[in-house]
Amino acid sequence: MPSNIAIAPSKDLLNLGRRAMTVNPDRGFRPGLWPTIFTIFGLVLLVGLGTWQIQRLAWKTDLLADIAQRAAAAPVPLPAELDDLKSWRYRPVTVTGRFNHAAEMAVHAGRGYHIITPLIRLDSGPPVLVVRGEVPPDGRDPDSRPDGQESGVVSVTGIVRLPPYPGLFVPENDPQANLWYWRDLPAMADHAGLQHVAPIFVESVETAKGGWPRGGVTNYTISNNHLSYVITWYGLALALLAIYLVFGWRRPPSETGAKTGVKR
Repeated sequence: MPSNIAIAPSKDLLNLGRRAMTVNPDRGFRPGLWPTIFTIFGLVLLVGLGTWQIQRLAWKTDLLADIAQRAAAAPVPLPAELDDLKSWRYRPVTVTGRFNHAAEMAVHAGRGYHIITPLIRLDSGPPVLVVRGEVPPDGRDPDSRPDGQESGVVSVTGIVRLPPYPGLFVPENDPQANLWYWRDLPAMADHAGLQHVAPIFVESVETAKGGWPRGGVTNYTISNNHLSYVITWYGLALALLAIYLVFGWRRPPSETGAKTGVKR
């Protein structure tokens, strides 16, 4: 038998080859102009927000470490003049003087009050508004806690706090009625008749005689949710990119109809 017999390709094989070499214009990645512009803008925005939160996370971590380091330091005498206020934030200090209980103020704090009393210093420094501690709702009246109204010279150990800003939904203070909802240092100094006062609060760590006011109200906790924000923004960026890729890939009508059972 001759060994050079030619085998003719079948029609089915030829048709399969032709289909494989044919470029289908309806198939491929064609997301469109406006979806592409929207996706690029969204990715830039979301990735930018995520990167910004990474920077905020590093800043907040350093801040918390700095606060912990300051709070663990030994108390130092409070200087007469404070130049760099931020460097004194959360630092333990001692200050000596006499309380002016007649000018005592009670600030709403949760279910009770924080008692703030001017301390007239014995040194050359200006008076200091001391946050002596918390009292229950029925302890706002000084007559309800006479043992805690210390007279004479006292030495206060406490934590330096800078004047806060009022929250968005915090009610307005009413100095004339001695009703306080946030620590407005200038208004409190004016209410106490003090023309010159230290630009800080000192939160006492000690509890007064009789148990009230109870010191130690300093809150060292600062919210640090930046990691969850990082995950959120980067996650949204990935989701947007996935949606863009999925919906940008177009299939020919024949394949779409075959999957849905619709005849073309």
